[in-house]
Amino acid sequence: MATRPPTADIDESRVRVTAPKKVAVGVPAVLHALQIANEQMGVARSIRTLMQVNQKDGFDCPGCAWPEEERRHVAEFCENGAKAVAEEATLRRVGPEFFARHALDELRAHDDWWLGQQGRLTHPMVLEEGATHYRPISWDDALREIAEALRGLDEPDDAIFYTSGRTSNEAAFLYQLLVRGLGTNNLPDCSNMCHESSGSALTETIGIGKGTVSIEDIHRADLLIVAGQNPGTNHPRMLSALEKAKQRGATIVAVNPLPEAGLLRFENPQTPRGVILGGTPLADEFVQIRLGGDQALFQAIGKHLLEVEERSGGVVDRAFVEARTTGFEAYAAAVRDVAWADLVAATGIAEDELRRIGELVLGSESTIVCWAMGLTQHRHSVPMLRDVVNVLLLQGNIGRPGAGVCPVRGHSNVQGDRTVGIYEKPSEAFLAALDREFSFTAPRRHGHDTVEAIRAMRDGRARVFLAMGGNFVSATPDTGVVEEAMARLDLTVQISTKLNRSHVVTGRRAIILPTLGRTDRDRRGGKDQRVSVEDSMGAVHSSRGRLAPPADDLLSEVAIVARLCALLFGPEAGLPGRRDGATDAGSAGERGGETDAGASGESSGESGAEAAASVARNAPRADWAALEGDYALIRGHIQRVIPGFDDYERRIDKGGTLFLPNGPRDAREFATSDGRAQFTANPLEYPAIPEGRLILQTLRSHDQYNTTIYGKDDRYRGIHGGRRVVLVNPDDVRAAGFAEGEVVDLVSEWTAADGTLEERRAEAFRIVPYSTPRGNAAAYYPETNVLVPLDSTAAVSGTPTSKSVVVRLERRPA
Repeated sequence: MATRPPTADIDESRVRVTAPKKVAVGVPAVLHALQIANEQMGVARSIRTLMQVNQKDGFDCPGCAWPEEERRHVAEFCENGAKAVAEEATLRRVGPEFFARHALDELRAHDDWWLGQQGRLTHPMVLEEGATHYRPISWDDALREIAEALRGLDEPDDAIFYTSGRTSNEAAFLYQLLVRGLGTNNLPDCSNMCHESSGSALTETIGIGKGTVSIEDIHRADLLIVAGQNPGTNHPRMLSALEKAKQRGATIVAVNPLPEAGLLRFENPQTPRGVILGGTPLADEFVQIRLGGDQALFQAIGKHLLEVEERSGGVVDRAFVEARTTGFEAYAAAVRDVAWADLVAATGIAEDELRRIGELVLGSESTIVCWAMGLTQHRHSVPMLRDVVNVLLLQGNIGRPGAGVCPVRGHSNVQGDRTVGIYEKPSEAFLAALDREFSFTAPRRHGHDTVEAIRAMRDGRARVFLAMGGNFVSATPDTGVVEEAMARLDLTVQISTKLNRSHVVTGRRAIILPTLGRTDRDRRGGKDQRVSVEDSMGAVHSSRGRLAPPADDLLSEVAIVARLCALLFGPEAGLPGRRDGATDAGSAGERGGETDAGASGESSGESGAEAAASVARNAPRADWAALEGDYALIRGHIQRVIPGFDDYERRIDKGGTLFLPNGPRDAREFATSDGRAQFTANPLEYPAIPEGRLILQTLRSHDQYNTTIYGKDDRYRGIHGGRRVVLVNPDDVRAAGFAEGEVVDLVSEWTAADGTLEERRAEAFRIVPYSTPRGNAAAYYPETNVLVPLDSTAAVSGTPTSKSVVVRLERRPA
């Protein structure tokens, strides 16, 4: 039977620490998942719902983006997937009566875990300026107020439109159309904080900002290097794929500052071996690298390979390098010049061990490198990932079976959202296709990414913030700056399934729009609708929920956006910065009324005068009510705008999968400046550790996914009943004069552009001695996001440097 939501926060002063686990998943994971599911949904609802997760006729897990196998188990979900489903399909409710009971100041005093545990939002709510409580508001009034706020802006760039990775392709496509219809590209999203470095490095070197492998490639790889990633917690279904590779003879190398249970031994609960025979050891080698030393590791591998090539030849795939790549000689010269002593210093790994890893790469017939945020959230992440590509290019390990790059994306449709247009720097080809389809001229000036959006809000250059999902306040760096920036806004709008901190840290006015989740039935236009998502490997498939929504009048994200479009782009609407009705140069009106056949057909509900008025205001033209009532029409637009979605509707029908084209994978074709894959010469970089300081990485516990906190335990790391802990090498604890279990403040240090030393403080963290390299430490986010300076970002990508924060431990006042 489902339990009631908690009424008080967990007392973290009673945190308990045990030895870390050396095995992941197994029966304990199953029992824990079922316990949480039962608490949130009850037994019958849990069984009915979990059996639909990731099935061909079911719904896509709202957790991670790891792809499904073609043949699926009846229980096609992991422990954290079950937790994500339970949180969304919960029977707990947050309605108007909840907000009447709890003042905003009271809600702000609770942490992310307590807020998230209260349940599903059921009714639109508004917070008036100066009010102490949210009050209910009708859907019509809420949407009208949002539209009026957007129409009242001095210019379109005064608004910020954020997107989380849960949003479906259909909702995301319509959302970016709304934003560009207003006249801005301010479309920051969660990719900016996570895998933007991957996209930047891969686009430059191989011409596509995505991975180049399939799930079958994982199974067929000879060597898998898993770097800066903890699949046992963040992508547990990946362990099954690694187990298959292992059973076929693959070698697995784990590269991480922390030993993670999921890469030590995997007990697959769906096999007898996993349940009663002790499971499968996964990592053949564990490389305990210093934070930020991964570039040096891959330079060391490349250096070793080139030294062997010079001695005996046969290492470099000369045919591939000469026919398909550029820049090899410059790369080879740069790697020859780097000293082994510098590579040892950067990695903390002895030269003989570095060479041993190089020998594994040398002997591999097909190599895949997988990574996540451990490689993407450093100042030098983009050159680091360029060096990953360099190593693969040397042996031709791009575009052949069992080989390639595998950036493992986080949230379930974060890659799909980018594919359909959620990007602040869209290509001209995409914008031109959008113009043709909707008979308007989209803005060309680049918009704000996440960090730039925060700066704009902080500096008074933004007035309205609208978030399609996510928990912006908790997910972003420099929490104090973000909270102050949000408070400066005229209006903040959150389209959400559940309560989170972004609902209680608001602008002067705030609106909450509750929405359907993946598990909910979405019935519009007289029939059940389906949406589609893209996984980490470029496979698109459908998702359809089956549960009755938490409230009868709950709207989907698609419906919310479609209604806002109707209010903004209808015949009487004025747009920010265009209130004189002038036609923008290059609009459909100046192209002699040229329209795409599909767009004009779906706009047939407009009269001639209405259509002319719409074009004159440079607004996108569509029948918004029709799009709200039939998502297949949106997929039709996507098909005509974005290459690769041919025959979209049929290919995702009946559980089918649409595999998007991938030039490097499919044909060794590279959409780079010269049509070849790019070797790059990158100076060696790694974080310097000042005397008496530590380099801190922020990370997830096993009981969380992104900013959603399922509980206060991290059983794989031996942490129970609390999250305010810092994991430190025992020698560093002693050298600093602290004791195990002592409670300290974490103080980050950052030198600003003007030379000023800035400090940020996270209070009351318990020291836990842990196996991590000397000079390195780890602690959970979002609690430590306050320590990440807003201006400390990766070169090129702008990603916050959450894996390399300089901190000191400071005793608390007695």
